[in-house]
Amino acid sequence: MKPNFSLRLRIFNLNCWGIPYLSKHRGDRVKRLGDFLNMESFDLALLEEVWSEQDFQYLRQKLLPTYPAAHYFRSGIIGSGLCVFSKHPIQEFTQHVYTLNGYPYMIHHGDWFCGKAVGLLVLHLSGLVLNAYVTHLHAEYNRQKDIYLAHRVAQAWELAQFIHHTSKKADVVLLCGDLNLHPKDLGCRLLKEWTGLRDAYLETRDFKGSEEGCTMVPENCYVNQQELEPFPFGIRIDYVLYKAVSGFYISCKALRTTIGHDPHGGTPLSDHEALMATLCVRHSPPQHTPSPTHGSAERSRLISVLKEAWAELDLGMAQARWWAAFAGYVIGLGLLLVALLCTLAAGGRVREVAILLWTPSVGLLLGAGAVYLFHMQEAKGLSRVWAELQHVLGRAREAQDLGPESQPALLLGQQEGDRSEEQ
Repeated sequence: MKPNFSLRLRIFNLNCWGIPYLSKHRGDRVKRLGDFLNMESFDLALLEEVWSEQDFQYLRQKLLPTYPAAHYFRSGIIGSGLCVFSKHPIQEFTQHVYTLNGYPYMIHHGDWFCGKAVGLLVLHLSGLVLNAYVTHLHAEYNRQKDIYLAHRVAQAWELAQFIHHTSKKADVVLLCGDLNLHPKDLGCRLLKEWTGLRDAYLETRDFKGSEEGCTMVPENCYVNQQELEPFPFGIRIDYVLYKAVSGFYISCKALRTTIGHDPHGGTPLSDHEALMATLCVRHSPPQHTPSPTHGSAERSRLISVLKEAWAELDLGMAQARWWAAFAGYVIGLGLLLVALLCTLAAGGRVREVAILLWTPSVGLLLGAGAVYLFHMQEAKGLSRVWAELQHVLGRAREAQDLGPESQPALLLGQQEGDRSEEQ
């Protein structure tokens, strides 16, 4: 590879809001999205909430001349909703389905049935290895009383770990998607601190789009205006994150968002705004050894966010175990009730009443059993992530106690190759 190597990448990301039978004007929006992607000819288009595989197949055929490579990530009952379209050949792809993803009895939210996941595709571009990730985390339905916070933090950690362990051979790492996290939320800070990924909106010097880079804005006619009342400019929950390693550096030359309507006029493509980033990858200049103060500050931030995440998961585990214990008591009472009804029916006394109560009693017993099993599984899933965080936190504290001389790989989940940037 030449010393003056330079690569320009144009990236498109959009949560398409493609719920069959529920999302307004879905067919028309998918058609216009295909027209727009063909016209713009991005290097990569990463999409979320393409819930209908028919919509993916339609886009696949429509975009085939411009984007010869594509993949749809399948998981869960409904599907992950994730898909990618690429101008360049896809060398490898895989995915990881998040262990925890809401509650099956919260049917009106539907996240549990979707199988939220992170998809990975590997591209080889002029001798450079690019790992591109696309994801969609659990939605936040009530910011004041967020019953899914522990799940979303666990998902953020699983995402960070998946990137950390699958990107060791990559030169450039790219993550796009709807994280359902505000920039200062715990899950977002945990993801950035552990992986070293940088935010295109914060890094670029050339931004044009919605106020404060928001990706759900009140100007969008598909957005629930009541949900955005506390946020006059909207919220920023969709991201383009990146880093470079192994002697490269990456910069975001330009970032654009739609602003409540189609990029070329008309109704919006989705209830989310699209992100369009232009990234530049070059050889890294000679690296300067970071100062001890700088390394100590990074370790302190990492330790702080790890402690916060560990505490949040601890609360989540306690709640999951409480619900499992409650369901266990209901199971015990249900078994006693069924035994009593069997005795009454066998003895002939109030036989009709016993038979009448048999069905709801068995239903209660089965329902409580399902709740018990689910919350036990939830507690074990949270416990696994909690144990990982506890271990990493312990190692981080050891490194801090050893002082600036120690720079363990553990604390450098973000490689030093992405520290320099040339705008």
